[in-house]
Amino acid sequence: MKMKLLALTFLAGSCAFAQLNVGIRIGPPPRERVVRVVPVSPSPEHVWVAGYWYPVRGRYVWHTGYWTRPAYTGAHWVVPHHDGERFYAGYWDGGQGRREHDHRFDHDRGRDYRDRR
Repeated sequence: MKMKLLALTFLAGSCAFAQLNVGIRIGPPPRERVVRVVPVSPSPEHVWVAGYWYPVRGRYVWHTGYWTRPAYTGAHWVVPHHDGERFYAGYWDGGQGRREHDHRFDHDRGRDYRDRR
């Protein structure tokens, strides 16, 4: 009886930590586009983020390069990449930890620069 109780406890505990991941594999993105000229920086605090492919509804879409301010002083941009199996989105990293880059949040707060010409 003790063995059955121990086995049941173990089984219940392992089910509590089970995790289910669902994803769609669309393969690696196309080759990067070549940018011959990087626009002039809008200010010394802006950082250039080169263009990259990112997945949207089962296909890749090109995001052109842009100027933005880092999430915090000392943060560096970790480029989005595909490891042959999965896509990993770009993010800011540094002494204060990882911060995701939310274009809508950053644009609305004046962090992302868009040339108005």
